[in-house]
Amino acid sequence: MPSQYVTADIKSDGYAVITIKREPVNSMNMDVWVQLLSALDELENNPKVRGVIFQSGISRPIFTAGNDLLELYAPKTSKERYTKFWKISNQFLARLYRSKLITISAIKGACPAGGCCLSMCCDYRVMSEDGYIGLNEVALGISVPNIWIKLMSSIIGQGKADKILQFAVLLDTKQAKEIGLIDEIVKEHDQVLPTAEGIMKQLLKTPDAGRQVTKGFLRNEFADVWGNEERLTKEAEGGFELLSLPRTVKALDGVFARLRKPKM
Repeated sequence: MPSQYVTADIKSDGYAVITIKREPVNSMNMDVWVQLLSALDELENNPKVRGVIFQSGISRPIFTAGNDLLELYAPKTSKERYTKFWKISNQFLARLYRSKLITISAIKGACPAGGCCLSMCCDYRVMSEDGYIGLNEVALGISVPNIWIKLMSSIIGQGKADKILQFAVLLDTKQAKEIGLIDEIVKEHDQVLPTAEGIMKQLLKTPDAGRQVTKGFLRNEFADVWGNEERLTKEAEGGFELLSLPRTVKALDGVFARLRKPKM
């Protein structure tokens, strides 16, 4: 049986808190994405739940470090596993992006790559002052997924996304708030969730019916394209070809070597 990395706590006020806890850095492997999709499915089908907040439960100041690199490292995976991994992760993200629930990301500290994408799928983002955020895949020797590029561009604009994504820029909280990538900054880690909960309670004052229809008008067309299984299968096939290239494997070898170095 896989370990339980994702838990949901339903509050009496009509929302739930999903906690991701996979020490040491909340790297998102197949099990994490499967559990996230399952939790979202259960909450969306619970008539008592109208909103959901995502938070980190690990000890370090990290929301999630993004996808587990072992799921992307061709010598240690397979085309079949990578295809399954890619489909399940992006089907969750597309579902989250269009969810009828009010969604908030409560970001403690670092939020690169897949963590950034999860947060961008939410309706509102709260972040601790010491955090940073961005899609920095290029720094690891891999490309930013096309649909993730379009998502960020839809939030902050094509011009800003162009520079940030090409050069793997990670934004601090002030920079991220200035361009609309996050919505609220709090000083301390222990203020992130309470602030998100306060915002959730305010947003829940909006009636669901009109909000949900409007959200659908804004997001469903994009989400339909994103979560299309045939498109994801083709994307995974092309992605695995790129991950299998010697230069990509060498780049990830370098990343693993840096991660193995003892911290000073």
